[in-house]
Amino acid sequence: MTKKTHKCPLILFSVILFLIQACASAPPPAPPTPPGHPKPYRVDGTWYKPMPHARDFSQQGIASWYGKKFHGRKTSSGEVYNMYAMTAAHKTLPLGTWVRVRRLDNGKQINVRVNDRGPFVHGRIIDLSYTAAKEMDIVGPGTARVEIVALGERHQTASGDAFVPVDYYSGAFTFQVGAFSSRDNAERLRAKLDQTFTNAHVTPYDRGDAIFYRVRVGRCDDLESAEMYEQRLASSGYPDAFIVAE
Repeated sequence: MTKKTHKCPLILFSVILFLIQACASAPPPAPPTPPGHPKPYRVDGTWYKPMPHARDFSQQGIASWYGKKFHGRKTSSGEVYNMYAMTAAHKTLPLGTWVRVRRLDNGKQINVRVNDRGPFVHGRIIDLSYTAAKEMDIVGPGTARVEIVALGERHQTASGDAFVPVDYYSGAFTFQVGAFSSRDNAERLRAKLDQTFTNAHVTPYDRGDAIFYRVRVGRCDDLESAEMYEQRLASSGYPDAFIVAE
C-alpha cells in the first residue's frame, strides 16, 4: 500500500509566506483623502497634498527652471510642456492657478500659470519655464530667491487681466480625453465617445503658436463625482483622461 502525502498544508504555507513577503515590500499606502479633495501624490518617498484653492497663498524661496529636456513632454495637467510659454511647476498649488513671481534681489516680476508639479529638489519652491526664467534673468545662474503670490484664474476684461481665486472642490467639471492639432481627428474621437458618454464635445484652444482641439466628455458638479467618472473612463479604455474644472 502506497503511503499518501498531504501537500496542501505545504502549498498553503508557501502562499501565506509569499503574501507576507509581498506586504513587507509594498510601498506605504497613500494618506487618506477627504471626499472631494485633490488626491495626494508621492515622489521619491515623499507625499504631497495639493491645495483645494489658492486664496491668500504666498511663499518665499528658491526658484529654478526647466527647459529643452522636458520640451514636448506631458505635464501633470495633461498639457504638453512648452518651454517658450509662460508656465511653471509647483508642488501643491491647484493646476491652472496664475501666480506672480518676484525676484527678491532686483524686483523683476512676471505672471505665470501653474500647469505642472515640481520642483522636487529640497529648498526650491517653483520651477519656471525657460522663457519665464529668461525674463527674470534666472537662466544663467540657474536659481534665484523669489516671492510667489497666487493670483487665481485669469479672466480677460475690457480694462485688462483680472484674477479670481478658484475653489477646485466644487463647480462644473468635465473630462479631457485627447487633444489634436487636426480638427478632423478630434471630431472622429468625439463621435466615438458620443456613442457611450454624455456631453462629448470639442473645445478649441489657442496656445499662441498653434491651435489645438481638445476632446472632452461628461459633466459633474463636484470633485468626488468627477473622480468616479474619471475611473469609469479609465476602465473603458481611456486611462489618460483627466478632470478639467470649467
